[in-house]
Amino acid sequence: MKQRDRLPLWVHSVAWGGLSILILLLVLVGDRYRGQGFWQAWVESLEFRNPGYSERIHPNDLFRTRANTWSNLAYVLVGFYSLAFAFHDRQHSGSVEGNYLVCTPAMSLLFGVACCYLGLGSGLFHASLTRWGQQLDVGSMYAPLLACIAINVGRYCPSHFRVNSGSRIPVWPLLASLVVLGSYLLYHYKWSMSSGQVLPIHILIVVVFALVDCIPDRSKIDPRTLNRRWLFVGMVALVLAVLFRQLDVARKFGTPESWIQGHALWHLLTALALGSMYLYYRSERCLWESARRASV
Repeated sequence: MKQRDRLPLWVHSVAWGGLSILILLLVLVGDRYRGQGFWQAWVESLEFRNPGYSERIHPNDLFRTRANTWSNLAYVLVGFYSLAFAFHDRQHSGSVEGNYLVCTPAMSLLFGVACCYLGLGSGLFHASLTRWGQQLDVGSMYAPLLACIAINVGRYCPSHFRVNSGSRIPVWPLLASLVVLGSYLLYHYKWSMSSGQVLPIHILIVVVFALVDCIPDRSKIDPRTLNRRWLFVGMVALVLAVLFRQLDVARKFGTPESWIQGHALWHLLTALALGSMYLYYRSERCLWESARRASV
């Protein structure tokens, strides 16, 4: 691992320390509202009366499902680390040459916020089993994938647009704006579309970009400069996540009282897949800023 990939100890401390503080706050709040029916005034989702997963529901607790709620912290941890990379790269901008993510800290920031948004949305749904929580859950699923797509587009695009006056406008604000807009629209129109169709399409687009990276001479990006280990880890994690999720839906994984739930493993493994894909993009060894300095 090269120097640019090594985060100082304080960054690890911030990521894990922030997660620890969040866990402590959730424990205190969960204990404060245990048995008080915090969500009773909210509109229930279909999952509350007709559960799609095997975990036992505690209707009067703040965390109506426990393993499926707490496991969403894995997304938050991935988000914290991506944010840490963003600030680390920002501090060292101009001192190193590197790939797209190293040279564009804003995209790491975007991905980190998207992962935290996913952790919040999915966690809120599994804690509340409310209709709004379900909308937020499904809407937030797309955000990290949209960020991955934007990162891939950014890797293949010039870093700046050149306008008539001769000034140069960076491309990343446009990509980030499209991710935010797309995330909002997918949240807003959640009930008008099938997540069983839309989510696989997003995943397929990310996979297609990964396959394009493996095609020699497809672009100036040398496919040998990407660490395919992270791609392999991400793909295996995704396959296992789908397997455990389907076993849970079929009631063939664990017991309702177990802390090891199939859907909770889906959260952990998909978080691993997202983190692996981020590190896959970050492992690119071509000097992106030099190779992409030409503008349109």
